[in-house]
Amino acid sequence: MDPATVGLRAAASDPDPSANWPKEVRKLWDELQGLAHDHLQLAALETQRAGESLVTMITAGMIVAGLLLSAWLGLMGVAVLALTRSGVMTSDSALLLAVAANLLVALMLCGVIRRRSHHLRFPANTGSLRPVADSLNPEKP
Repeated sequence: MDPATVGLRAAASDPDPSANWPKEVRKLWDELQGLAHDHLQLAALETQRAGESLVTMITAGMIVAGLLLSAWLGLMGVAVLALTRSGVMTSDSALLLAVAANLLVALMLCGVIRRRSHHLRFPANTGSLRPVADSLNPEKP
């Protein structure tokens, strides 16, 4: 058998091709693999957070739509009651109170949507991908 063929077979069967590399190159390669793994893990976690935020925002938006619809129907009920029963004020006040409560809950859910929308921008990922020079010079816009 030819010695060159034996060497090629040995290299092909070697499970770790980086074993023949110099120590510094191997160390750099391992660091690059670790960095890539960290970035992919961060991206996966932020994708999960963004998905959860999106589901929360859609759910809150649907509830806000239902509350706004009920508030509108409440206002229409008040207008109808005011026109038909001009002397009865208790039912009008009760319906206006229900409308105000619905609008207050809708406003609070809009705040939830606004707070959760921040996570859709992947803040940790974009921060970790900035060049080192930008992070050392905070005066740059």
